[in-house]
Amino acid sequence: MHLPLDLNGSSPFPDSPLNGMSDILMGEKTLSSVLNDHPGELVRTGSPNFVCSVLPSHWRSNKSLPVAFKVVALGEVKDGTKVTITAGNDDNYLAELKNHTAVMKNQVAKFNDLRFVGRSGRGKSFNLTICIASFPAQVATYQKAIKVTVDGPREARSKTKLRTDDHRIHHPHHYHHNPDRMLPDPIGEHRLNTPYLPTCLPNDGSLSASLLSHEG
Repeated sequence: MHLPLDLNGSSPFPDSPLNGMSDILMGEKTLSSVLNDHPGELVRTGSPNFVCSVLPSHWRSNKSLPVAFKVVALGEVKDGTKVTITAGNDDNYLAELKNHTAVMKNQVAKFNDLRFVGRSGRGKSFNLTICIASFPAQVATYQKAIKVTVDGPREARSKTKLRTDDHRIHHPHHYHHNPDRMLPDPIGEHRLNTPYLPTCLPNDGSLSASLLSHEG
């Protein structure tokens, strides 16, 4: 039996699992390409159709992020589609956020000044849920996205010590006495008032006689 070569663009086996596999491979190729084009900037989400900006591992509560957070759609999403971000974990199910909604434009939703106000808890991070109000609606997740505390990340003690030592080197007057206020040196003053004597003295006593005659 021969199958027709032209089926008006449809596959001879529309229900074949190989067709879905082809779409998956194509999507994976697109995802890898996008991540390679933006190394260190974008990260995978739980959905193969979306990637998002990499967040700092630890951040201070209610502080602006170093760069604007973005959600990038790898598939077709209409401009103006609303995108909402929520954050939570076992200790804080729904953390307080600021500026956590944006709209899609050219497949990118940019969040201006997204802030994490709620704290994630000691030693724990927030998981992000990204809701795209398309039809049908789509959801992506970003696991262990960011740890949020009151003080934010602290510098290691060794770095703090090095910075203090460096400050002392460049600003010694902050840590030592002012040389203008130093106590007088009696030994130094005695040296200034003592006449200079040569290191090699003659044995005939002529120098002593000369000094005595000069004093007289």
